[in-house]
Amino acid sequence: MNLDEFLHNLHYESDKIKPRDWEANWDDAPLPYKLYRGLPVVELSANIPLHLEQKKNRNSKPNLQEMSHFLKYTFGLTQVSQTHPFADQTEEWTAYRRFAPSGGALYPTELYIYLKIEDLPEGIYHYDAAHHRLVCLREGNFDSYLNRALGNRCDMSSTFGTVFSSTFFWKNFFKYHNFSYRLQGLDTGFVIGQLLETGRRMGFETGVYYHFLDRAIHHLLGLSEQEESVYAVIPLSVDPAMNWFTSDETEEPSNAASLCGELKPLDHQHYVRSKKISEYPMLIKMNEACMLDSFPTHEQMEKEKKEESAHPFHLLPRVDRLSYDFSSACRNRYSPGMDFVQKPINQQTLSALLFEAFSTFSYRNDLDHAFQKPPYRVSLYCCMYNIKGVPNGSYSYDESNHALQPIQEGDFRCQLQDGLLADTVNMTQVPLSFTISGHKDHYKNAYGYRGHRIQHMEAGILSQHLLLAASALNMGGHPLLGFDVQSYDDLYKLSEKGKTSLLQIPLGCFSPHPRLQGSLHG
Repeated sequence: MNLDEFLHNLHYESDKIKPRDWEANWDDAPLPYKLYRGLPVVELSANIPLHLEQKKNRNSKPNLQEMSHFLKYTFGLTQVSQTHPFADQTEEWTAYRRFAPSGGALYPTELYIYLKIEDLPEGIYHYDAAHHRLVCLREGNFDSYLNRALGNRCDMSSTFGTVFSSTFFWKNFFKYHNFSYRLQGLDTGFVIGQLLETGRRMGFETGVYYHFLDRAIHHLLGLSEQEESVYAVIPLSVDPAMNWFTSDETEEPSNAASLCGELKPLDHQHYVRSKKISEYPMLIKMNEACMLDSFPTHEQMEKEKKEESAHPFHLLPRVDRLSYDFSSACRNRYSPGMDFVQKPINQQTLSALLFEAFSTFSYRNDLDHAFQKPPYRVSLYCCMYNIKGVPNGSYSYDESNHALQPIQEGDFRCQLQDGLLADTVNMTQVPLSFTISGHKDHYKNAYGYRGHRIQHMEAGILSQHLLLAASALNMGGHPLLGFDVQSYDDLYKLSEKGKTSLLQIPLGCFSPHPRLQGSLHG
């Protein structure tokens, strides 16, 4: 199967990329976190604040305790949940959850961090989420190395740290087989969205680099490309005047091979738990096709033209940004599944939800060479039911006018239910069914095969901001990939716009089902 065929089937005919008899062996499942063996560790403070106060006009580097707070809120284990049998369900299930969602609570993402702060040696660390500690992989200052690995586009001297977000293939391949490739990009996006918002609350300046010399970064971290790959590099700073994404023309461009030659290879051991690990050749093939060994010149994607509608806009009420307790919103975020309860939603709440989600989605990145505002690579569509003052129907959201653009009127809940591949959600109880869409070519014309994972990361970032805004408004959203893409594309008339559905998020009020749940707060 060639890569284009794989991506088509991954999106539209997922049954063709997975063996019919594939079943996850839960008795031999991998751990949802990576554990290194025999390396020096730095214990992080277990004294995590219940409320993360907003810090403005910050001018000092964080200390180790603050980095402990940052990592815990971004990707730490925060909750253990045990679901008990009820109604016609017979299985018990225990999951260790984090503030960002993950398909099947498997968390294929891993975080590494390069730190230059007081209280610990400069160097490269792995965040051990299971024990809330840092594992030292390589000591030293790597500013010059990282700047060149990022294409001489980052003033590393102005940063105090850099986060590397990777995907560990086996952690969700064991359950989803090749379909895990779509989940891995989205999962990374959810974590990046949580990281960006946590960093903003702590007064950090952040920028997301999607383009870098992969093999040089993997060599620095000591990763095997047969099992893990970095998807995004995110420098951290407290300098608002830091120069981002501007190439230094005086520096000779580097390639991955020359950079790798500067550092000794690492050969650290880690524990996965699975005794048998199946091969995943298509994931390896896709990963290799995405890699950059030298820096090409990437053009920015053209901003899409605004859609002309035969229907007038439905302007939403003007609202201010939400003022809410970020910590509570993180703790209360919930994927309702079958627990949605149909309750009417007023326009003020809908307006606040959309305005907050898109206000926080604007983020600094190397695709735009600055802040993405307004977002144009991914779009939001929605089927609405029982929204006061808004006719039932399908809509697209125009963030520049803060308005709904009608597509067609009607109650589409049965059509949405029929489009699900499994009865994971009772759509009759859902007032807002959001679909995040993007270009059908998955950015390939602009960024090659790397574009697919970038597109899904951006969909995940937007989704996480939408979920946090929903939680702040006492609602829940349930991200779904198990739906018939073509039927949802037809519902929103996406094909004629050159777009396709990337992710489905039913959203509304809920009543949780019976389960034992405990906070892992220090």
